[in-house]
Amino acid sequence: MGEVRIEEALGVLTVTLADIESRNALGAPVVNGLYDAITRADADPKVRAVVVTNEGTTFCAGANLKQQSGAEQGGAPKIGLDALLVMIQSSTTPIVGKIRGHVVGGGNGLAAALDIAIAQDDVKFGFTEVRLGVAPAIISVVCLPKMRRGEAMEAFLRGNRFSAAKAAEYGLISRAVPAAELDAAVDEVVADLCKGGPEALGHAKRLVYDVPALPQQEAFSHTAELSARLFRSDEAAAGMRAFLKREKAPWADDA
Repeated sequence: MGEVRIEEALGVLTVTLADIESRNALGAPVVNGLYDAITRADADPKVRAVVVTNEGTTFCAGANLKQQSGAEQGGAPKIGLDALLVMIQSSTTPIVGKIRGHVVGGGNGLAAALDIAIAQDDVKFGFTEVRLGVAPAIISVVCLPKMRRGEAMEAFLRGNRFSAAKAAEYGLISRAVPAAELDAAVDEVVADLCKGGPEALGHAKRLVYDVPALPQQEAFSHTAELSARLFRSDEAAAGMRAFLKREKAPWADDA
């Protein structure tokens, strides 16, 4: 589809949001494109990472207000925004954001849901919902665990724009870099991801989401069982064998 381009090269699936007319709003084209890309990545063991980026001056403008108001007719999204955010965080494939445009409203939820997100430092972020008479409700589920309460309160209530550096300070993204350094910064992250065991990466990702929500003793029980299971896995056997031989792990041959 023209609004979202999906390209694969060297084990990396690049998803380019290109619905420039709608500023990559979270309408059916963008939601369905992201759904299709993540589904494809999780089904293909050759895909080691997904990179989500954009064309135009906006990475994601949040809700598609024309669709929300009924002023625009179009196909229905395959899943809702809540399910999309869960899908991103539940995916066994690492998903990296290369943010080269502004992030507004619900777009903050998309950025926050990504596993690692790097933005160029000249873009702006903003929870602008209150200025439209609504609130950042659904996206708060993925944004609030990353933000301190006082910072979230100010950002949610003021509805103002703030810098990518401030978004990184808030924890919404990993970091901000000069525009000229964005490609290299994301490439470095992806190269590191491709050196990790595919199954191990999926489990490591789940730990970040699951462990903080567990009582301490339950967390220890869960992680002890997981650790024992992983050490018995074929992937771990191959990785440790390669390490002892001072060779690359089989999944890192091209990394």
